[in-house]
This record gives sequence, C-alpha cells and structure tokens, in this order.
Amino acid sequence: MILDAFRLDNRVALVTGAARGLGQALALGLAEAGADVALLDVLPLTETHERIEAVDRRCHPLDADLRGVSPATADAVVAQVVGALGRLDILVNNAGINRRAPAVDYPQADWEAVLDVNLAVPFYLSQAAARHFLGSGRGGKIVNMASMQSYQGGLSIAPYAAAKHGIAGLTRALSNEWARHGINVNAIAPGYMATEMTAPVRADPTRADSLFARIPAGRWGDPTDLQGAVVFLCSDAAAYVHGTILPVDGGWLAW
Repeated sequence: MILDAFRLDNRVALVTGAARGLGQALALGLAEAGADVALLDVLPLTETHERIEAVDRRCHPLDADLRGVSPATADAVVAQVVGALGRLDILVNNAGINRRAPAVDYPQADWEAVLDVNLAVPFYLSQAAARHFLGSGRGGKIVNMASMQSYQGGLSIAPYAAAKHGIAGLTRALSNEWARHGINVNAIAPGYMATEMTAPVRADPTRADSLFARIPAGRWGDPTDLQGAVVFLCSDAAAYVHGTILPVDGGWLAW
C-alpha cells in the first residue's frame, strides 16, 4: 500500500534545533510517523522530549552547542545517537540563527557566527551522518533547512541570505555525490512562519503588512505545516527524490 511507504517505523532521526518552533514540529512529525528521535539544542528540550514520548517513541536529548563544530565533534554526535538509539537513518539540519544589521556596518563576529551555525554545522553533521550511512550499508536521508532567502536577499540579513543560498548549493552538491549510495539529500524552504525568529518582522506593522499581502495562502505559516514535507522526504516514498529544494511557503514564490 502506498501509505505504508510514508511510515518511518524502526528508523532513527536526529533533529537539530529541536527545542521549539520549526525544529520541534519537525521532530514531532517524524515521531508521529514512527521514528525514534534524537534531539539536539542549546535550549531546554524537556517539552519536545515529553511530547515525543507521549506518542510512544523513544527519544534521546542532546544538550550541545554546535558553534565552532569540527568534523570530530560531528562524528561524536552521530556516535552518541547510535549508542543511545542503536542506529541513525535520518538527519534533519534545522538549527539556525539570524542577526540583523545593515551590511555596511555588519559586525565580523556576527557574520562568522551566522555562517558557522547555518552552513558549516550542517555540512559537518551531514559529513558525519554520511560516513555512518555508508558504513551501515543502508543508505539514509538528510534534510537541510533552506529558506525563502535561498531565493532572495532580504533586508539587513546578508550572512543569513548567504548561508541559505549556500544550503541550496550544498544540498545539490552532496546529492550529486551520495545519491548513488542510497543517501537522499534534500531541503525544505519554509515561507514566512510564525516563529520566534520572525517575531521582529511580524511586530513591524509596515513590514508585516507588506509581507502578509504577498502570501497567496492568506496566513503566516505554522511550524506544523512542515511536517508533511519532512515525513515525505525522509520516507521510502521519496526514494527517487534527490537534490530537491521543496518550498513550503503558502505560494510566496509563485506570486
């Protein structure tokens, strides 16, 4: 049955930035589809942990700060997940930060921090996960978090836009290398979601009204709107989907 191809039973997923917002919704969606889930964040993971266990899935929280991550650190994260949950089949690179400032005055430290968390960390974790997938002989799934800023430049967010354009390119590049080994690398590009990261924009009436008017769906996105996309991309139903950037944007890009 085709619906069985969307099930994630007996799979183990690692979701970064899983304490709240998009990451929490992604982790819960994977758990509801049958996966056991490892959670990684610098913020408290208690709520996400409890909600995953409430749907009778195993959960392993990792309190870790990935800033300045190295290949060795990423390998250690994967090893810890495998040690706790027995395997790793899915990596969702969701963790991200954003710091706003005009480009002409943008601080070097903020530039480096945004590029580190939003681009370097996903690469090193993908590298570590791929080593495990290749060694297991089972292949695996990697889902990166792209953005509307993977297509456009935004305002006062130069490093964020650069990183999200980089995520689109990285997704395609890794897919080209790893598809033949049964590793699916894809990305989701959320539209304008009602999360803490977008709170400053939504609190600015002029900016918020102009953005809202351009969303054909007529509403801000909710983190749960990403659950169907991540379950699909992590399932056998997407076995022949490689290098795709899947917008979940309420029609924003079609405007």
